[in-house]
Amino acid sequence: MVDLDDADAWLRAPMIVDPNAAVGDRWLGAEADRGGGRVLSGPDAGLLPDPSALAGPRFDPDRLNAGVRDFYQHTARWRMEAWVQWTPIFAPGGWLVTRLFGRRVGQLALPVRPLDTARGIDSRVETVVDRDGAHQGSAWLRTSRLTGEYIYSGFYRTTLLPGSSQPRVHVSFPLPMGNVQVFLLPAHGPDGSLRLLSPPGPFGGDGAYITVADSERVWAARIPVHEEFHVYADGSEQVLRTDHTLKLYGATALRLHYLLLAE
Repeated sequence: MVDLDDADAWLRAPMIVDPNAAVGDRWLGAEADRGGGRVLSGPDAGLLPDPSALAGPRFDPDRLNAGVRDFYQHTARWRMEAWVQWTPIFAPGGWLVTRLFGRRVGQLALPVRPLDTARGIDSRVETVVDRDGAHQGSAWLRTSRLTGEYIYSGFYRTTLLPGSSQPRVHVSFPLPMGNVQVFLLPAHGPDGSLRLLSPPGPFGGDGAYITVADSERVWAARIPVHEEFHVYADGSEQVLRTDHTLKLYGATALRLHYLLLAE
């Protein structure tokens, strides 16, 4: 059991209190209300409006390519295309998660076949600010252009892990009575690219977690999912690509490739 109001406050993240509710974007208003703030929309909204929030002893945001910085500062300006490839042994499990859970709740509905994303992915960014207008996090809401169904509904911000002075990218995916969270360590790549890493490690370190709430009690555990993102420019600061690898117990389960185009 964890204490989100004290020692384990780093694990506090949006969740859906109704066990039968779909996720979608319904959690946004409640998250804004919790901080006495509001939800803002706009064509310039970004996942990390101020990249300097990631500055620390292991990472200097000023070394990032201008296009990579712009993507995180103004994500809503960028259009996304995606390709997916599952490792054959994990593909049936991915299909089950998407069909039996992801599509039903409107969350983590991972594409299974390459043609699932052939029409593209639509995305919008909503920003949550507190009563003083300070950024609390950004919701990145991605839907299938073919079906209109939610694929991901994530909340992006920066967080310090216990005992660390290096901020991490903290992504949380609200679920009924809980959430999935990923803490990603930023690292410099060649030519101003960005790497985000969630390696194996102990509780309290970088990686993926699941939390489950029951009345006033909350439980949390690490899960054996490890990810790596590599965001880089492709010949122009207006064209970016991202290689995304997801591993389960150290074995590659899924690879995603994104083409990001500034509009």
